[in-house]
Amino acid sequence: MKTRPWLAVVGGFLGAGKTTLILAAARELVQRGLKSAIVLNDQGDTLVDTQLARENGLDAAEVTGGCFCCRFSDLIDSAKALRAHSPDVIFAEPVGSCTDVSATVLRPLRETYFRDYQLAPLTVCVDPARANEIQNPDSNPHLAFLFRNQLDEADLVCYTKCDLYPDAPSSRNARYVSALTGAGVAAWLDELLSGQLTAGSRTLNIDYGEYARAEAALAWLNLRAIIECRPLMSPAMMIGPLMDHIAAGVAIVHLKATDQCDSGFLKAAMCGNEQDPQIEGALDASPCRNHEILINLRAAGDPANVRAVVEEAMADLHGKILYQQISCFTPGPPIRPS
Repeated sequence: MKTRPWLAVVGGFLGAGKTTLILAAARELVQRGLKSAIVLNDQGDTLVDTQLARENGLDAAEVTGGCFCCRFSDLIDSAKALRAHSPDVIFAEPVGSCTDVSATVLRPLRETYFRDYQLAPLTVCVDPARANEIQNPDSNPHLAFLFRNQLDEADLVCYTKCDLYPDAPSSRNARYVSALTGAGVAAWLDELLSGQLTAGSRTLNIDYGEYARAEAALAWLNLRAIIECRPLMSPAMMIGPLMDHIAAGVAIVHLKATDQCDSGFLKAAMCGNEQDPQIEGALDASPCRNHEILINLRAAGDPANVRAVVEEAMADLHGKILYQQISCFTPGPPIRPS
């Protein structure tokens, strides 16, 4: 067990590319002879990104049923469990709608657990397309509230997907990275683990009433299903129509879906209805009989309507549903730190 591994919180809005950046950082750390692990976080359960992290060989733990701020003891327990694998760096990825992380997570870590962890500065990832969208006067005010507060408390700002958006806007403490090409990842890690930046240097004065209303404006859907296909179908043939059907019926904020079958693993993600899905995994996997489908959907709207659209999309798949577990809800109000 490492004496004091780094604990690095990597936040940012839904779809900002947090997990993808962490996986790219983990690969870079392997090249340096260092080992990493990850704690993932969600309001619900059945996390797509936990499966993705493990598919990439990363030791992973989950904190579910609420943000790190409301499940702080669970975060500590998860980090402690991961230390059994002797990581040099433990990444912690909070819920994409979470803010006030400096006050609710970093401050108690700094004050109480300084003997157990070296605390890295708070990184907030930003999707340049989302940043431009938020600047629009017609943007959703609830999403804008969450996005701007996340940006305001960042010790480091990482504009992600710079391979797709080379002209990302400049901002305070901005760094520019691409997990796909690796551009900027090593330099970000050097800065993150330099010990020269204070973690949680910027704390917010948040209106927790508005914070609660902003989170309640989103429907959170998680689904796990096992499907038997006749005729045989590839993961791409399953995921493509499923994503199209959902995009036609709900206002997507972030949609992730995976298909695991004998021929391979495939993940697709969208950050809006007009975007093409971003694909990871075995796009050319061959047709199979049985498929395990996971869906994490964050959408603007009523949970009952969102659930109905997803259930209809699942029913339209060419196969027999052998098992299905689904939940759809709005998050409870966040807890103000004492």
